[in-house]
Amino acid sequence: MTTLSLVIVIVFITSYFFIAIESVTRVNKAAVALLMFVACWTLFMIDPSQYLPAAAGESIGNMVGSEMERHLGSTSTTLFFLMGAMTIVELVDQNGGFNFVRDWVKTRHKRILLWRVAFLTFLLSAILDNLTTSIVMIMILRKLIPEQNDRFKYAALVIIAANSGGAFSPIGDVTTIMLWNKGVITAAGVMTELLLPSLVSMVVPAYIISLSLKGTMDISEIRKDNTDDEDLTTGQRKAVFYIGVGGLVFVPIFKILTHLPPFVGILLVLGLLWTITEIFYRKLPETNNNRKGTMKRVITMLKRIDMSTILFFLGILMSVACLETIGVLTQMGHGLNDTFNSNHYAVTGIIGVLSSIVDNVPLVAGCMGMYPVEAAGNMAVDGIFWQLLAYCAGVGGSILIVGSAAGVVVMGLEKISFGWYMKHISWIAFAGYIAGMLCYRAEHLLLF
Repeated sequence: MTTLSLVIVIVFITSYFFIAIESVTRVNKAAVALLMFVACWTLFMIDPSQYLPAAAGESIGNMVGSEMERHLGSTSTTLFFLMGAMTIVELVDQNGGFNFVRDWVKTRHKRILLWRVAFLTFLLSAILDNLTTSIVMIMILRKLIPEQNDRFKYAALVIIAANSGGAFSPIGDVTTIMLWNKGVITAAGVMTELLLPSLVSMVVPAYIISLSLKGTMDISEIRKDNTDDEDLTTGQRKAVFYIGVGGLVFVPIFKILTHLPPFVGILLVLGLLWTITEIFYRKLPETNNNRKGTMKRVITMLKRIDMSTILFFLGILMSVACLETIGVLTQMGHGLNDTFNSNHYAVTGIIGVLSSIVDNVPLVAGCMGMYPVEAAGNMAVDGIFWQLLAYCAGVGGSILIVGSAAGVVVMGLEKISFGWYMKHISWIAFAGYIAGMLCYRAEHLLLF
């Protein structure tokens, strides 16, 4: 490794450290990620010729520009997909689409409620994303479970189920979206081979947690609140729900049929839902249309997109792209393979545990740069390595509460401490993580 490469790596690690201690510095991680992105590529420009051999008649500046545009093009497909998906989910939620979820999950029995919450979170996170699903489920649990200690257990299960559900779906987690966009996994392959391991990684923790829950609770005070949904009829709200959620399910099918990138399908769904909701609100009385309808239209949702999250991903992915360009990730990949004698279960298993400590987005982005896609074997498209990476990076984030976006948002909403989760839940999540990997291994020994 050259001196310049070492400096770039030090800048990346230092910046990532400040991203990890965001709660201490109170500096938004998106700001640090953007500074890291610019700093890495600026250092790269000190001597780019050692990384990009100049072609005849082409200037170094043009070559670097082309390299950055190539990485930016790949990154933007993920960002546009996320923006479209976030807008669709927000639109469904704001128009009362998820009220049906709350009504279905409600029950007096604690253990029955736990299993309903587990399976519903698992399925929703496969269709939506684990972050949004966690928010929706926590809001529902607050209305169903008044006792905080019990609610902590349900909230912890939401984190585990959301991460497990996102791992087997090409649209369920940012990391699987990245791998799918990159073309190293296919929708059919990951859903077929990771469904059972992901389900096992959720069922095992759910069973262990259920052992500590007994009896019933009083739900007589729980009432349906429709005050926020009076703009649309029940039929219209159902239409928004089915078009929005059904459209998200259709995106993988759209990719298979057209061979277009997934973000094109998500923009199709957004455009369709936007048109339909505009028609619904256009027919409302003028007073309603001005008062509440405007707040629930797509044009308003777009203004409320969490741009800091989008910019964070931009900074992280482009910084990792710089590490890929200077060859550091390839060297790391060879080092891991040499250390573990190319045992993909050991390599991806360690990556999964690391994803509970650091953000899984840069880990997966790094792995995509570290390991080449081969024509056949375990490193081919839908090979064991890439499928295990999707599973481990997603499910492994449940081991610590700060290891995933779902965990961080639940931690903030419910004020669950890092220590409480580590003492009561981490070992349970780890048991599910290992059980899922063993299930995947058994699948490939017996079925695939």
